[in-house]
Amino acid sequence: MTPQELKNSILQLAIQGKLVEQRPEEGTGDELYKRIQAEKQKLIKDGKLKKEKPLPEIAEDEIPFEIPENWKWVHLSDLGEIVGGGTPKTGDPSLWDDDGIPWLTPADMKNIRGMYASHGERNISQTGLAKSSAQLMPKGTVLYSSRAPIGYIAIAANDICTNQGFKSLVPANTEINKYMYYCLIARTDDIKARASGTTFKEISGAGFGATLVPLPPLGEQKRIVAKIEELLPLVERYGEAWTKLEEFNKKFPDDMKKSILQQAIQGKLVEQRPEEGTGEELYQQIQAEKQKLIKAGKLKKEKPLLEITQDEIPFEIPESWKWVHLNSIATTSLGKTINKTKDTGDMVSYLCSINIYWTGIDLATIKQTAFSEEEKKKYSLRKGDLLICEGGDIGRAAVWSGNEEMYYQNALHRVRFYCDIDPQFYRYLFECYKYSGRLDQAGKGVTIQHLVQKELYGLWIPLPPLAEQKRIVAKIEEILPLCEKLK
Repeated sequence: MTPQELKNSILQLAIQGKLVEQRPEEGTGDELYKRIQAEKQKLIKDGKLKKEKPLPEIAEDEIPFEIPENWKWVHLSDLGEIVGGGTPKTGDPSLWDDDGIPWLTPADMKNIRGMYASHGERNISQTGLAKSSAQLMPKGTVLYSSRAPIGYIAIAANDICTNQGFKSLVPANTEINKYMYYCLIARTDDIKARASGTTFKEISGAGFGATLVPLPPLGEQKRIVAKIEELLPLVERYGEAWTKLEEFNKKFPDDMKKSILQQAIQGKLVEQRPEEGTGEELYQQIQAEKQKLIKAGKLKKEKPLLEITQDEIPFEIPESWKWVHLNSIATTSLGKTINKTKDTGDMVSYLCSINIYWTGIDLATIKQTAFSEEEKKKYSLRKGDLLICEGGDIGRAAVWSGNEEMYYQNALHRVRFYCDIDPQFYRYLFECYKYSGRLDQAGKGVTIQHLVQKELYGLWIPLPPLAEQKRIVAKIEEILPLCEKLK
């Protein structure tokens, strides 16, 4: 149950007579009603309230819910006068006065904390009051916004007036105003249901006055208010705890995913098996393959990067793994620079950063341009190539697994491993590096970040044995769908 649902439940129980017990010695709602009518007639006679046309008796089928026998259903207008408001001409300074009469708008009600309202942003002058439909209402009036939106509510802490966005209850007996404050909060859904309008909904004065409200004896009203005010701070505390729990639950799936990936690249997600060999052995196989490519003229010999030092190690890995630079196990290259006005050759499809997502490669929008035969050889993709975004959301990566002919542009790095490597393992590694900020730290640029080739080359990455890479990927892909379900 949300905090708002709990509050609504408490208020509903309150106006159904289920929050506190009934006490015969406190009298009945009908007795209070007759007393209020007597007080109302006296105020009308004294010119303090306007006489209104009485509403029809409440029919049995109109009653929205059961109330105790000693309570009474009444119309809101039976309890006092329903008063609207108005706005003086804004361009006439004589109608406004910083030290004048407090004047409220529904917008002012957003800033009111608690039950009472004493003023809004602006005050009107006596002339403004006289020359507009605004009416001065006494302290204790129950203020209720009737449009934009319906349902802001407060009790006037002093004499006050409002704009036309209110229908307020000036009660014949101000002792009932606190109970009516909570009662009207509980009855707001009913009031909104009876509102009309196209641009925005509004409840008319007659519609507001016709609102059915349950009237308990005055002593019980006071006990109801006391019980509500005892419970609401507990609801507020519950709300704080609920909000924290919601934030935790919202973050938990992503935090769990980050933790899983971190565990994976640290060698903590699956066990190490001696029979699967070591990262060093796999590294030596890769170097042998690399030397063959150099000897065959398919690869240029590069200056070796420095060995990793103890203070460069980003995290601990198993003894059977090895720290390596990316370019020691793979060749990387940026794709073609697209210039459609100068490109010549066959029209072909190519991938760019809008196609690359952590969840995979999206082929819904594929661009085309002319590639020469030489460019097609240089920028073609093979199954198992890892594609990494060079700019924007740098480091976002996905593995090309398609069989169709496809090329790539210079917004992407293509990583092609020299021999058997599970590219998905390194796709997950890049996602983990993204979460940890390691990729953003490697980015260059002020307005737009770029993952330049040199920085990509120089990334330290762990190298597990191939079989363990595959088991790690299998375990990740078994667990991550459960994280998604948690969302």
